[in-house]
Amino acid sequence: MGYYDDHSQERYQKKSRSRGGYFFASIVGAIIGAMLVVISIPALSNQGFLPYNVQPNQNQPAGGANNNFIQQQVSYDVQTDTTKAIDKAADAVVGINNIQTTNFWYDESGDNQGPAGTGSGVIYKRTGNKAYVVTNQHVVEGATHLEVTLNDGTKIPAKLLGGDIWTDLAVLEIDADKVKKIAEFGDSEALKMGEPVMAIGNPLGATFSGSVTQGIISGINRTIPVDINQDGIMDWQAEVLQTDAAINPGNSGGALINIAGQLIGINSMKIAQNAVEGIGLSIPINYARPIINDLEQFGVVKRPYMGVDLKSVAEIPGYYQEEALKLPRNVNYGVALRQVVSNSPAAQGGLKELDVIVELDGKKIHDVIDLRKHLYQETKIGDQMEIKFYRDGKLQTTTITLAEEDRS
Repeated sequence: MGYYDDHSQERYQKKSRSRGGYFFASIVGAIIGAMLVVISIPALSNQGFLPYNVQPNQNQPAGGANNNFIQQQVSYDVQTDTTKAIDKAADAVVGINNIQTTNFWYDESGDNQGPAGTGSGVIYKRTGNKAYVVTNQHVVEGATHLEVTLNDGTKIPAKLLGGDIWTDLAVLEIDADKVKKIAEFGDSEALKMGEPVMAIGNPLGATFSGSVTQGIISGINRTIPVDINQDGIMDWQAEVLQTDAAINPGNSGGALINIAGQLIGINSMKIAQNAVEGIGLSIPINYARPIINDLEQFGVVKRPYMGVDLKSVAEIPGYYQEEALKLPRNVNYGVALRQVVSNSPAAQGGLKELDVIVELDGKKIHDVIDLRKHLYQETKIGDQMEIKFYRDGKLQTTTITLAEEDRS
């Protein structure tokens, strides 16, 4: 038999009404609160509390009749120091096609001229109806014909004025009618570590022509050993800038520019190893300018000439160092003369085959690279150069007058 209590039922009904009132009050409060929030957003914005108006991006209904929804497309005109630099320099960077005679490339006319490779170049000068382009020697090497492609796609035949294997630079001449811009030279001596730079060129050819990569100056006054004749022996030390701006095949000869859009380097090579990332190398423009001037004017670089064929002592077996060169046992450095050209400055100074040069103008000479750097970078045509050398085991001294090589 159940137990029924009238007072309990009454208390239950009062509690239910009380809960219903609370619930209704909560709903009303939430609605009013939401209305206050909606009203307060534009008010706060107008009072400066929010720096912008919040406008939801709403799509037009399928019927298309609702004019209360406005859809806006916003575009930005982005101008930064980087974009300004690119705008200034990009049109001066060109593509270069190296066209060579082949045995397998025939067109309908039976011509066997084919593209052997592509690279980049920089227009640095315009005089009258001619313009001049600097690039890498390895970009134009072996070409039967050369063709320059401007930034707008215009193709112009090019004439090779001269190239230099030691600096890997070459200069071309083109018709200036379609040339819009020339590069402005900067000062590579003023560069600082960490300074932003951009590389412009044609990586992998025409498909990616005019590509821009950005990085910083990662190293200044780097010296990189170079095997010019591919015999496995280092012939020269290239003086380069190091950057982490991406430099890829086809970028060779292109521009490295600073944030002012000035040309501060000619992109030349990269360290290409699986374990290496971001080591691109560029020829400093201050180092390149006298080379460019000589190539433009004379077709060659005018350097002092000795008239000798050289080999580093360190590359000669010890047996021959003693038996053929007659060197003292404590002398394991220097440069041996394999041949002396008749009537050359070396011959006129009394140098002979198998002499070993160990000192130039008071500076110790360890190898062929040391000798070439001293000759090409620290002397000029007409200078007198003091040489210390070993002959038959005895140290001797002579002085020669450096001349210009006869290229006729």
